[in-house]
Amino acid sequence: MISVMEGGSVTLNTAVTEIQTNHLILWTFRLQNSETSIAEIYKHIISVYDIGENERFRDRLQIDNQTGSLTITNINNVHSGLYKLLIKNERVKYKTFNIAVHGILPVPVIIRDSSQNSSSSSGSSVSRCVLLCSVVNVSHVTLSWFKGNSLLSSISVSDLSISVSLPLEVEYQEKNTYSCVINNPIRNQTKHLDNSELCQPSSESNQTSLLLVVLLLVLLLLVVPAVAVLICRRRNYTQAKQEAQSNEEEEVYYTDATFIKQRDQDTETNAHDRTVYSEVVLRR
Repeated sequence: MISVMEGGSVTLNTAVTEIQTNHLILWTFRLQNSETSIAEIYKHIISVYDIGENERFRDRLQIDNQTGSLTITNINNVHSGLYKLLIKNERVKYKTFNIAVHGILPVPVIIRDSSQNSSSSSGSSVSRCVLLCSVVNVSHVTLSWFKGNSLLSSISVSDLSISVSLPLEVEYQEKNTYSCVINNPIRNQTKHLDNSELCQPSSESNQTSLLLVVLLLVLLLLVVPAVAVLICRRRNYTQAKQEAQSNEEEEVYYTDATFIKQRDQDTETNAHDRTVYSEVVLRR
């Protein structure tokens, strides 16, 4: 098995150091149930068959006149398949090469899965969001999620797929390092997760929270003055009631009191009389 990157080249070696005059080197290509000759060397004459049913190989085949090795240039997916080599001299030898051509890997795309609302895990109040790592038009690849260097999940496809996606559930504002990796036998592409951008509460949730805050402020503005008025009225009522009770318990009457005039020692000295008025307090 030989893995080749699309757009590259590959050389299939015969292991022959030098072709002799009576050597026959024949290369064939087999795809599914069809096998066709694509190049040969016989008596040092090189023939390349890259037209007709072999149009896919046009201007892509090169054969070494010393060794008979075959090089395929500018290779792509249509060149994947089984290649056979026949070497005939005094005896016949066969070799086979199975070529798998891999397309250029795209960089994975990570998005938030809007169809999955934020949720809380059972028995926990921790909110989570669901992310999707996706690639398109790929074949013979594996798509994986990693947490640091630890593999969390993966999915593999062999045939050409229009789209491949792999979900991941993470906590809001989680600080762990996540990455999505697509790889084939030749290379890989990695996309690191920026959790601070993707895993934010939805705008709908933000709007709901903002609305609740506004409603709470409005209620406070309406309720607090009303409560203050009620408290003030209650205080005035209590004060008035206490004053009324005090007035009922104590009444003051004013009357003219007449005292008998008499002389004392001061009178004799000053030769003046005194009249005294006194306030009389009656209590019930």
